Amino acid sequence: MFLQSAAILLLVGLQMLSPLPLRAEPQVGDKAMARQLLGKHALTLQWLGSGTLRDAGQVEIRDDNGTWRLAGRQDAKEGHVTLDGVVTAIDATSFAFTGKIVTNVSYINQGQDCLREGDFIFAKKGNRKYWRLQQIDNPCDQAADYVDIYLR
Repeated sequence: MFLQSAAILLLVGLQMLSPLPLRAEPQVGDKAMARQLLGKHALTLQWLGSGTLRDAGQVEIRDDNGTWRLAGRQDAKEGHVTLDGVVTAIDATSFAFTGKIVTNVSYINQGQDCLREGDFIFAKKGNRKYWRLQQIDNPCDQAADYVDIYLR
């Protein structure tokens, strides 16, 4: 009984310290879009590389026992972008993501990492072939970051 209580307290404590939920099944409003979201996708930040998919990084969204984990990275000589977190909701044109986004571009924010942490929305508009981060304002400098995740 004592060990069971201690384990529960430990898990609750870890969840309070962690910015990411330990378990979070996404709310699925569109099953077809959810199926399309799972898997590997190209990832770009417009400041990195030549601006084509040739220089894209990769993001993977995988179902980890009900929690949809999203993790990815793009590297280029100009810097990098990383995403790490969980998908919390999916509808026909967008998905919600809770986690961290780190951008680093040599000529923005004096070349230092810019960390964003919290809840974000990626949306697909019109006939675009990607979901774009809707919170585009870079909190560390006067710049707009277009973080895009491409449909397969």
